[in-house]
Amino acid sequence: MADLLRQGKTSGREFVRSLVLFGVLCSAAFLLLIGRLYHLQVTLGHDYYEKSLNNFVKELKIPADRGLLLDRHGEVLADSRPSYDLYLTPYFCSKVCDEVVTRLSNDLSLGDEEQQHIRQKLRDSHGLSRFKPFLVKVDIGRDLVDVFAAHRTELDGLDLLPAPHRNYKRGTFAGHTLGYLSEVSESELSLLQEEGLDYHEGDYVGRRGIERAFESQLRGKDGAERVVVDAKGRMLGKTDLNAELIPEGERVRLPRPGNNLVLTLDAHLQQVAEQSFPGRAGAVVALDPRTGFVLVLMSKPEIDPNLLTGRVSKAELSAMAVDPLQPEIFRPLQQQYHPGSTFKVITALAALEKGTLTDRSHTFCNGGYRFANRTWRCWKPEGHGEVDLHKAIVHSCDTFFYWTAEHLGLDPLADMARALGLGKPTGLGIGSEVPGVIPDEAYHNRLTPGGYHPGNALNAAIGQGDVNVTPLQMAVLYAAIGNGGTVYRPQIVRRIDDPEGKTLKLFEPEVRGKLPVKAENLKRVVDGLKGVVNEPGGTAFLRRLPNIEVAGKTGTAQVIAMGAQRVKTEDLDYWHGDHAWFAAFAPADNPEIAVVVLNEHAGHGGVASEPTAMAVIQAYFEDKKAREAPAAPPPADPSKSSAPEAAPPPPADANPGPIPALKPKMGRLGRTVAGDRWS
Repeated sequence: MADLLRQGKTSGREFVRSLVLFGVLCSAAFLLLIGRLYHLQVTLGHDYYEKSLNNFVKELKIPADRGLLLDRHGEVLADSRPSYDLYLTPYFCSKVCDEVVTRLSNDLSLGDEEQQHIRQKLRDSHGLSRFKPFLVKVDIGRDLVDVFAAHRTELDGLDLLPAPHRNYKRGTFAGHTLGYLSEVSESELSLLQEEGLDYHEGDYVGRRGIERAFESQLRGKDGAERVVVDAKGRMLGKTDLNAELIPEGERVRLPRPGNNLVLTLDAHLQQVAEQSFPGRAGAVVALDPRTGFVLVLMSKPEIDPNLLTGRVSKAELSAMAVDPLQPEIFRPLQQQYHPGSTFKVITALAALEKGTLTDRSHTFCNGGYRFANRTWRCWKPEGHGEVDLHKAIVHSCDTFFYWTAEHLGLDPLADMARALGLGKPTGLGIGSEVPGVIPDEAYHNRLTPGGYHPGNALNAAIGQGDVNVTPLQMAVLYAAIGNGGTVYRPQIVRRIDDPEGKTLKLFEPEVRGKLPVKAENLKRVVDGLKGVVNEPGGTAFLRRLPNIEVAGKTGTAQVIAMGAQRVKTEDLDYWHGDHAWFAAFAPADNPEIAVVVLNEHAGHGGVASEPTAMAVIQAYFEDKKAREAPAAPPPADPSKSSAPEAAPPPPADANPGPIPALKPKMGRLGRTVAGDRWS
């Protein structure tokens, strides 16, 4: 019992000693903590307080280069050039923002609209958004960069950051086709971010053409640099504080350039089309009939994407919108016209397939056609005399096609037009397209007062009345007639390459349909088109090419009803003049190129449109010959007995190889336009 009492007393003393030791240790720890806090908050408190106020870590964006646009032979059409953008962080100029904005307005010559935008952004900055820089001015010129550098210490919160800006190397060249860029709007930004896309305020997006259609491919991934700045937003030099606040591996995230697009467009042919086009407004389209690939896509008046890329004022947009020539319209896709006599090939094919026309079919043209108590005029007042199908196509006799339409009716004609791709968008995919109008009996019963009348078929047979098409649709149509009846979807991008030059996607030809026409009937029409250009008296004979057999068709489409009195185009004001068409393919028997030219209010197609088409065709075959010519042998080297022959270049239609990667650095319906206007 005594032993147990002694053991209990010993355990109690050990517990007390342990408790006392624990208390001492806790007290020492608290004293150490209090001492450290005192040192930090009292002894060094003022220093750290100043650092907390005067130093911040700011993330600066490093914009990625946008992908290149190249033509089918590798010529760069659009790249990125070095420039500078000016950003303002509201927090760093909170006390002198009005002064900074005033200085900016004077130094940068900011307009009222730009000043209002800056002041509104400053007013809207609250909480953490005060630390978020916003874009003040894009694409600062070199002289203004020097001004900013000289007065940097007087302009709190401003950052001048290097940024790649889109550079369209030939100005207005293919402006509608390539498109342009502009700053993303607040409403667009919300939608893009909701979709999980990495867009931020001040970013640029494609607005039209290829830039818009392939935005996701062309846009790169931005990088960022984290820097330490003082209370005025000025970056500090290399100090120990930089290393403390920003670990080495977290300072820079490099940008990733966008992918490159190799287009089917031929830059030289496009240039020939633009330089040879004589009119004030119109379109030129050239396709490869074997693939549907677009070689030329011109819209006039042109736009300069270099001027539109960036911030365009409302006044500048308004000036374009009120221009009577409507330069904002992408005419090959977004404007529809009466096709005039270029439509007669459809009437001929439909009548041949229905048996309305045969080898023995003919009629007499005395300058007009009497039908339903009305005389339907032929373009030639004295008439063409006895006419069969071949002569009717070669001389473009309206009377023959009036006579054909009376016996054919409207619905078969409409069916043939739709089989050739008319009445619906072509599917090019670089902008909204108007579908055009191909009327049938149901159409007139629905929309025409009094319903369908057989006279509607006569009007449609010569491409007038309510028939409306786009220049791109007509190019697809003539390409199909030339290649034997295959209707291709037009495409303008051949492949997508990554920044290192590796092909990510190759676009192959896409067949949309086969023309339901017998080979012999198609041949009869093609023979007629050959005669238009190559037979004396043909409406395109005077401007034929001596060394290339071209098949084609002229067209003159009335804009207003002329009545009984004939009026020459030169006697009309510009807006009442006829539209001039020319559609062709070459070589006639095995075409490699199909061209359509539409010259608004210019008169006869053989005069105002054919020369441009012939210039494009001539240039195509001259370029092909130059590329296929064997390379000149190098000078003989006396030290060698023989030298290997140079390999000949690939044929003109061969797929171009990988592009070396570049390092980042109007009729009754009127002038109907698709809804892809200025943004």
